[in-house]
Amino acid sequence: MQRTLVSTLPTRHGEEVRVCGLVATKRILKRVIFLVLQDRTGRVQVTVERSDAPTALEETAMALTPGSAVEVRGEAMVNPAVRAGGLELVAREIVEHSLAEPELPIGEESSPELQLDWRFLALRSPRNRLIFEVQTTIERAMRAWWGEHGFIELHSPKLMHSASESGSETFSSPYFELGRAYLAQSPQFYKQMAMAAGWERVFEIGPVFRAESSMTPRHATEFTSVDVELSWIESHEDVMRTEEAWLRAVLSTVRAEHGAAIERELGVEVRVPEDAFPRIPLAQAHRMLRDVGHVVPAVTKPGDIDPEGERLIARLVRESSGSEFYFLTEYPSSLRPFYHMREEERPEVTRSFDLMWKGLEIATGAQREHRYERLARQAEAAGLRDSVSYYLDFFRYGCPPHGGFGLGLARVVMQTLELPSIREATFLHRSPNRLTP
Repeated sequence: MQRTLVSTLPTRHGEEVRVCGLVATKRILKRVIFLVLQDRTGRVQVTVERSDAPTALEETAMALTPGSAVEVRGEAMVNPAVRAGGLELVAREIVEHSLAEPELPIGEESSPELQLDWRFLALRSPRNRLIFEVQTTIERAMRAWWGEHGFIELHSPKLMHSASESGSETFSSPYFELGRAYLAQSPQFYKQMAMAAGWERVFEIGPVFRAESSMTPRHATEFTSVDVELSWIESHEDVMRTEEAWLRAVLSTVRAEHGAAIERELGVEVRVPEDAFPRIPLAQAHRMLRDVGHVVPAVTKPGDIDPEGERLIARLVRESSGSEFYFLTEYPSSLRPFYHMREEERPEVTRSFDLMWKGLEIATGAQREHRYERLARQAEAAGLRDSVSYYLDFFRYGCPPHGGFGLGLARVVMQTLELPSIREATFLHRSPNRLTP
């Protein structure tokens, strides 16, 4: 008999079916044993009738423990009185494939760290499964939009011959006779290489690595970066408009496919932005903070805004415009990489932006400097010309005006679902104190 998925049981009322899954819960009453069986599509209540002389079926059911892998053959019933989705399976036979140890090491009240220690058990909950169903839909919707708009997918190398230009600490390792190799912090240079190749529109979804000691709810030492680059732009405004349209399409898909489940499991409404996101120059953002009495801590990079300040601005923007999103623009060149284009009349200001959503930075982007002489001078001023000589070569033989952005996938999932930490939006989190499982 073929396997039947739980989600299809409403159409199989009164039929004999075979359902496979994990035991979520077990309840023993005087005349009946109730099991809740969970597969990838949902949960069903399994009913095992008891008798004065225990049958083999009853004994098998009695021995099962939460987490055990079983298959159940029986009659499917639609029963509105059943809390497990209104579905009941009257068991005729139970086959045990793997019996779980009787005491699980974690429960719903376990600490976040213990939950991470036993991540595979934590991921069994419908809530946590939903998080990654949403992530899957987000990536599929991203790719669908890119496909409709002529983008090519890249898979850039993650081993690089020189350290990144981002200023963050890198992971390095000996690399044969070539010296040291560095784990990539961004596919930035390779996206721009594709622009020099005339590809015009590219994207990549892949891992990046940051050897930073940050232990905040929004940081990780390894995460999935979503990167986009496009040519023949007039300014970074074209990049921002592209990102707006793309995110609007992604969130529309998430709301259509998962909106009800997200509201049921997490109490969160997925809202799709209709209007353009407000643009706030960094200098204006600082004025807004001063007006409400916020002082940026001295430990923040000069000219930048601290996380609490970003959340304050988010509140002010939401109150004035209703938007959950806003762009911070006009970052000074002292806070941006050497390859960001600078304004002609104000070279101390770059054509760059950060995209903020619900008070959290989810993306950084800019128009890039595509003119070789200027780019070489900026690399020289940053003390990087020798280490990025191969990158500068991309611009020696013609390159169109271009720009793009990099976005953290887990941060998008985190903000979509309003999760408290990026650890919940990551399959297996990596931080300075976590390298297992």
